[in-house]
Amino acid sequence: MATLETGAAEAPAEPTLSSLARINAIVGGSAGNLVEWYDWFAYSSFALYFARHFFPKGDQTAQLLQTAAVFAVGFLARPVGAWLMGLYADRAGRRAALTASVALMSAGSFAIALIPDHAAIGVAAPVLLVIARLVQGLSLGGEYGASAVYMTEMSGKGRRGFWSSFQFMTLIAGQLTALGVLIVLQSLLTPGQLEAWGWRIPFAIGGLLAIVVFWIRSGLAETRAFLAARAEGAQPVRTAMLMRCYPRQTLAIFGLTCAGSLAFYAYTTYMQKFLVNTAGFTKDTATAITAGALIVYMLVQPLIGWASDYVGRRNVMALGFGLGALATYPAFTLIADRPSPWTAFAVMSLLVVILSGYSAVNAAVKAELFPTHLRALGVALPYALANAIFGGTAEYMALWFKQGGAESWFYIYVAVAMGLAMLIALRLPDTNATELILEA
Repeated sequence: MATLETGAAEAPAEPTLSSLARINAIVGGSAGNLVEWYDWFAYSSFALYFARHFFPKGDQTAQLLQTAAVFAVGFLARPVGAWLMGLYADRAGRRAALTASVALMSAGSFAIALIPDHAAIGVAAPVLLVIARLVQGLSLGGEYGASAVYMTEMSGKGRRGFWSSFQFMTLIAGQLTALGVLIVLQSLLTPGQLEAWGWRIPFAIGGLLAIVVFWIRSGLAETRAFLAARAEGAQPVRTAMLMRCYPRQTLAIFGLTCAGSLAFYAYTTYMQKFLVNTAGFTKDTATAITAGALIVYMLVQPLIGWASDYVGRRNVMALGFGLGALATYPAFTLIADRPSPWTAFAVMSLLVVILSGYSAVNAAVKAELFPTHLRALGVALPYALANAIFGGTAEYMALWFKQGGAESWFYIYVAVAMGLAMLIALRLPDTNATELILEA
């Protein structure tokens, strides 16, 4: 079977990192990644409570549709952030890009916590909300590429799948933390208090945590791969050269991310609303189901990453997409028939375990396709573009199909995307053997 071409691997550097130094780097990168994604997902986790404050007209579905549109708008800034931070990370270093991205996220989170609602300032409220989400989008667009490359370059060849899986594990942990804050606030505040002002608390928490992470990241070590490339005088190429020099790798990352992001937001962030709006569960029950499934999802990432070090990341990714194409329609249909909470939890858990075939290995696979001097840009830009088009519109598309009385078409949409991604994954090179990362 034809595969994507890759260049020659870079020569290893000596001496390699000690186990303790490697773990410290992974932990440091992971902490920031967790906080960044907590700040991002706090929006979708609390949308059920603040939607009417910014969009007071219409029923619950209409309000959620408008908040989902703002969620999608935030994604439009992510390609710009990926482009700017990707270039910055390839020129100034991974650490510099990581600290810049978390500073932007802190500003966006504090802004959402402080914006007056529609009753106080009218149309300016949703406008300011959009601006704050654009700032967060710029931040997260840069965060993904910088953290994926940093953690992958720090992982070491023999356990690259295992260690780099913590990039997505902490992404899920960020989403889970947002849900955990929601559960705590649901237990401490009345529904009226939570809807009136309590929804602002998680954004204030996120802004404060981002300040702490900024300090942590400023002390991280730079990757051996970047330092070696800079010492050799390697210069980052212009953005246009990415497609000219690595077109198939760039398009492969775009295609894989289209399906991976669409499925991720369908199975996780939209599923919480699906459980309430379609399956008829209460908000509290839907939150508990989602939190339980996300715990399963988080814990399975290192296991899948570890397996990929032995059986190949290409094989793991193709299997995950293939199973997802088969399971999506029956899984959503079963949940829509209003099963017991335990059945809904089991089905959602099955979906996210299947998706782990992509999520646990995607950082390593993407980073392994590019040489050091353009790795951050090569990973971040096609990822962010695909994420904006398919991930950012997942909730909107789902609610649009529902409002039009054809909700099941959304299940088909996700399944087809995953089937196409399986074909792309099968054409990848065996990155376990052909990876272009300088040994750390």
